[in-house]
Amino acid sequence: MKTIKTILFIALTVFMVSCSDDDDNNPADELAGLLKVQDFTNATHVVEAYTVSGKFTQGYNAITLRIKDISTGKYVENAEISWMPVMNMMTMNHSCPKSAVTKVSGAKTTYQGYIVFQMAENDMEGWELTLDYNIAGEDYMAKDDISVPMSEQQVVTSFMGTDGKRYIVALIEPSDPKVAVNDMRVGVFTMENMMSFPVVKKYSLDLDPRMPGMGNHSSPNNQNLVFNSTDNVYDGKLSLTMTGYWKLNLMLRNESNTVLKGEPVTETNESSSVYLELEF
Repeated sequence: MKTIKTILFIALTVFMVSCSDDDDNNPADELAGLLKVQDFTNATHVVEAYTVSGKFTQGYNAITLRIKDISTGKYVENAEISWMPVMNMMTMNHSCPKSAVTKVSGAKTTYQGYIVFQMAENDMEGWELTLDYNIAGEDYMAKDDISVPMSEQQVVTSFMGTDGKRYIVALIEPSDPKVAVNDMRVGVFTMENMMSFPVVKKYSLDLDPRMPGMGNHSSPNNQNLVFNSTDNVYDGKLSLTMTGYWKLNLMLRNESNTVLKGEPVTETNESSSVYLELEF
């Protein structure tokens, strides 16, 4: 009887250690607040993609990745990852603004970055995402089609500036707007070619939020958006005085303070040609 108890104790200890090891390699808090979008699978790995909403959408997408080894069931802790989103159109292909993919600070198994899908899918055209990664000197690739439906509001806009360059402006924050002075953050990018959309640095954006359904009134205490060199984004303050639909009128200025696109809102001009939208 004593021998049986000893065997059971050893088996239970091994099981608990095994579970502990699995938990250490699969820390739940690394995915807190995130929902899985989809898996990208090849013969050796499953690359899992997560966002806050559990989907990709037109506009700015903060994306978290992790890689599972199919043979061991463990998550990879030492990968180097890059990605390439491509919109396959009827007559051409193009990419979109995207960041590098980096290890989440303090995390073991998760990696993060962002992609700005400047256009939505349709019945004949859609996006695919290729993930290239290296583990211990070995190169791998996982690729699949992804769904990018149209956003309900205009959270990204593309236009040609007076300098002949095409620009993309995407809303990042506020993602959860309040009746208050909100921190506002946008990304500004330029189309270098069909596959390259680098960040535009050291420009600025004039901000004039309006409520078209309420006499086109504005709000106090807004601050124009200026370049944040630490995060490579543009930060400002957005004052929202009531709930409802807001049009965030913008004017893009270069380093010389020349307006490249956008117009002031006046009694005779109700909206800038460059704007983003919020409704809450």
